[in-house]
This record gives sequence, C-alpha cells and structure tokens, in this order.
Amino acid sequence: MNWDSLCFNIATLIAGAFVLDFGADKFIDHTVIVGQRLGISPTLIALLTAGAEYEELAVIVAAILQHRSPLALGNAMGSAISNILGAFSLGLLCHPDRVDFDSSAKMYSVLLLSVTTLFVALAFFHQLNRVTGGILIGVFALYIMSIGYAIYRGITQPTYLSDSDNDDELPIADAERPIGPSTSENSPLLGNANPPQGTITTVEETDRNPPRPLYQHVFQLLLGLLALSLSGYILAHSAGAVADSLHLSGTVFGLTVIAFATTLPEKLLSILSGFRGQGGIIVATTAGSNIFLLTLCVGIVAVAGIPVDEADTFLLFDLATVWMSSLCFTAVVFLGPSRLAGLVLLAAYIVFLVLEFTVYKR
Repeated sequence: MNWDSLCFNIATLIAGAFVLDFGADKFIDHTVIVGQRLGISPTLIALLTAGAEYEELAVIVAAILQHRSPLALGNAMGSAISNILGAFSLGLLCHPDRVDFDSSAKMYSVLLLSVTTLFVALAFFHQLNRVTGGILIGVFALYIMSIGYAIYRGITQPTYLSDSDNDDELPIADAERPIGPSTSENSPLLGNANPPQGTITTVEETDRNPPRPLYQHVFQLLLGLLALSLSGYILAHSAGAVADSLHLSGTVFGLTVIAFATTLPEKLLSILSGFRGQGGIIVATTAGSNIFLLTLCVGIVAVAGIPVDEADTFLLFDLATVWMSSLCFTAVVFLGPSRLAGLVLLAAYIVFLVLEFTVYKR
C-alpha cells in the first residue's frame, strides 16, 4: 500500500467535502434570492431547494462521468440510509416527546415508503436499466408537480428551512410588513424561529442595509454551481482512489464514508429543528431528501448504465437496510416522536457501518 498516496487522497476527500458544503450553501441561498427577484413562485423555489440533495447529485454525476457507477449508486443508497438512521435519529433525540407529528408529516412518510418500495423492488429483480431509470425520473417530476398542486390547494405547506448555515445578516423588511417570522437575504429559507414580539424592521434600517444588485447574486449562484461541480469531481476521484487503496468496493465506500460526509448538513439541520420542536420540518426534509435520492439520483445512475460486476454491486443486506429504515421512519411518524426510537435508529446506523466495513466489505 502506498501510504503517501492514501494520505493525500484522504486529505483531498476531506477538502472536497468542505468545498461541497460551501458550494451547496451558495447555490441554494442565491437561487432563492434570484428567484424572488425575478418573481418566480415561492412554492417552486421551496420545492427546488428545501429537501433537495444537490451535494449527492454533484457527486453522483461526477462518479458516472468517471465510469464509477457503483460508487454513485452506493452514495445514493447510503445517503438515504444516513438521512433516516443518522440525521432523523439525531432530530428525534433533540425533539420533545410531547409534540406529535401532523398529518402532512404522515403523508410525506407514506410517500417515501412507497417510493422506497418501488426502488427496492426494481433493484432486487435487477431491473435498474435505462427504461426504469426514465420511469424513476418521471416519478420525481410527478412528485414535484403533486406537492406543488397540494400546496396550491392549501393541503400542505412548503418547507421553508434550508440546510444552509449561513444566517449572518439581519432580515430586511419594509414598514408595512406584518410582524412575524422573517427571512434573511443571506439565508432566505432559514427564518427566525422565535422573533421578538412587537419588533419590526423600519425603513431607516432598510436604508442602512440596501439589498445587493441582482448580478451579484447571479455571480454567487454560478460560483456555487462551479464549486458543486468541482467538489463532485474531487470527491468521486479521491473516493475511488481511497477505496482502491483499502481494497474496498466503490459501493461500500459510497454507502458509508461518502454518504456520511455529504449528509452532514442534514444532520446539523435535524439537530437544530429538533431543539426548536419543529418535527414537521425534520420529517419533510428527511422524506424529501430520500425521495430526491431514490427517484432522480438513482434514475440518472440507471439511465447512465450500471456495469455488471458482482464484486462491486449492492447486496440484499443493503436493500433490506434501505427499506427497513424507511419502514421504521414511517412507524415513528405515525406512533409519535420518541427519544428511545432515536437512540435505537442511531445504534442501528452504527451497526450498519460496522457490518459494511467487516462482513459485507466485498
């Protein structure tokens, strides 16, 4: 084993994860601002940002371009597992037991279980091909349209909480805006959870903090997109090199290390939402992220083609873990939040990681 090469690729992997998080923050935040400036529907903006897994999408596309489809598929599956057993469990540990999930949360959980069942069935019977990949992408499009229609009809509400942690600037409002939660131009999806009662930003404060020109936000959006593309290439390339050095399959590395690194923002978001008692946001972002992964991301991998290599593909254990985690997620949502359930799910995630590196390392 070349230790110098291994250490370099591990360092590159870590640096790529930081660039990935930076690019995702820039892209999501300024996409929202540009959309608001251009008069695009806030519902559409929320659907395209909150709960979307652009980090994983960047890594998956880069892995496919480098002919590492097993790494891409492993990242999608591992991120789906990590979102529930890792991020959702942390949210439960921080969430007050007395606050039950609402009907919208239950709807999201049932929808996720249905999508997961479809994916597991296709994968189990080796039917992930270009045709079924196109069907999965179509299912994602139908999901976006149906949730948008439900929001339009007032059945549910969009999730206005981003996994971005850039919330440094104060909100900007005009004198006639009603008192209540407001949003920041620097992190427009993340509002103030507990705004001071009776306070409102005046016109003078707005004059002291004028909004930036639109072209600056467009530049920041393109910068975020460039960072996402660059980090996806770095992560996919360095992950493949590390997996080869450690004699691990790309699928295992994508299921564990890459999935854990790319879902760190979701884990932080779940902890924050849990402390605030925002159970609906925890459920919606978890379900939305996994639907994004198991339809759009897996569909792209299937359309691109998955090489037949029994030594570097998913196992029944992986598929069972994906489906069982979704089933446990649905059960917790219907039965109500519990710190004990969060502890059990977190322990199951640790067991999953250990088994992937030992028994199922391929």
